[in-house]
Amino acid sequence: MYNILVCDDERDIVSALRIYLTSEGYKVYEAYNGEEALALIEKKDIHLVLMDVMMPVMDGITAMVKLREKSNVPVIMLTAKSEDTDKVLGLNIGADDYVTKPFNPVELQARVKSQLRRYMQLGGAAQAGGEETLVIGGIELDDSTKEVRLDGELVALTPTEYDILKLLMENPGKVYSPSQIYAAVWHDNPYGTENTVAVHIRHLREKLEYNPAEPRYLKAVWGRGYKIIP
Repeated sequence: MYNILVCDDERDIVSALRIYLTSEGYKVYEAYNGEEALALIEKKDIHLVLMDVMMPVMDGITAMVKLREKSNVPVIMLTAKSEDTDKVLGLNIGADDYVTKPFNPVELQARVKSQLRRYMQLGGAAQAGGEETLVIGGIELDDSTKEVRLDGELVALTPTEYDILKLLMENPGKVYSPSQIYAAVWHDNPYGTENTVAVHIRHLREKLEYNPAEPRYLKAVWGRGYKIIP
């Protein structure tokens, strides 16, 4: 059973999400502001967080900043359709995905399942197929332990960032369009936008490039997509 924390100051939304998620067999914890969410995460073994952006006491953006100081648990933002700026900001500071209100239950469940699968693979035992280490310059990805190192130093990646990096490292020099990356990484989730890919690439550069403005590894090919340089 996976534990999901739902954090929103609108109790009707929390109640609806609890119904959706418990029907899928998840254990649901509830919080109504960022402070309550962080306190619960300290006490409980949470596998995924659904976090509203606009909340009293502590908003979702501030809570995510504090959460990312200690944990890489996947965070799906809950946003209104008009909150495009908040979506981009949230992805930049470590959110893994977002869903817009009002919710499509099928979309919500697809996003939750996708993030849980990647999170548990990232932190779990090696998958069937055995150990595999990919090396591009100073970047080393060990798929048996789900660890990434830059010049020997461990780098903390979210599950989404890890999957994108692995895809590119398995095919060095090959250009992938945003839609190809989206299809490969979110393959069981048909919802979302390709702009999400650009935000995750930017976040990967911040973690793996000494100068993200002039990347050595993660290159953009104008009008085409992204590739990793051997």
